[in-house]
Amino acid sequence: MKLLAYPLSVIYLLFFGLTLLVFHPLQWLTFNLFGYEAHKRCVAVMNLCLLRCTHILGTRYSFKNEHQIPADKPLIIVPNHQSLHDISPIIWFMRRHHPKFVSKMELGKGIPSVSYNLRHGGSVLIDRKDSKQSIIEIGKLGKYIEKHNRSAVIFPEGTRSRNGHPKPFKTKGLQVLIKRAPSALLVPISINNSWKMLRYGKFPYGLGNHLTFEVHEPIATNVNLEEALEATEKAVVSGITQFKE
Repeated sequence: MKLLAYPLSVIYLLFFGLTLLVFHPLQWLTFNLFGYEAHKRCVAVMNLCLLRCTHILGTRYSFKNEHQIPADKPLIIVPNHQSLHDISPIIWFMRRHHPKFVSKMELGKGIPSVSYNLRHGGSVLIDRKDSKQSIIEIGKLGKYIEKHNRSAVIFPEGTRSRNGHPKPFKTKGLQVLIKRAPSALLVPISINNSWKMLRYGKFPYGLGNHLTFEVHEPIATNVNLEEALEATEKAVVSGITQFKE
């Protein structure tokens, strides 16, 4: 299986790179000529295309959402984090909620399409070595989603899990978002098998993986904050399957 992964990974990377190159000028055009809504749709379609690219690797997706999540309230989407392949499904399947990300500053430059969207699409870039700057930027995102009824996506584990096992939540960023977006609902999401895309390291990619996303019942933030955070982490962890290689 690993031997086959090498040529398929090369083909995948070619299509992945081509997608980013094609959508970079499309993003610029939609953003500058037609505004936010057109740019948002462009980004959603780009991420659908990125999902389709992973089919080359035999990747399948299941996105389970049995809850009526309102589109007229701000949301704080709280998933576990296993790889960068967590992101495109959230953008595509949660597109009606306008997801914006808390991302590390390094992603804000040098990556076609991705960096442009992070800088212009409403997300924030944080310096993980500068806690003051991070808190300020996360606070701005909280105010933004509160004002526009959009959603913030934050990975409270901080760094991705390399084996699928969840890491303890770091809740400081969540607390700042809740403070700045007091009417927001917390939306826990459990992600499985995304880490297997990188089971061999950065290259080649893992083949034949079934990535699953389970959206849990939203949790109100206008109750006891500590209880809300505990309930959110418990919900996320409850849907994570413990895999062994």
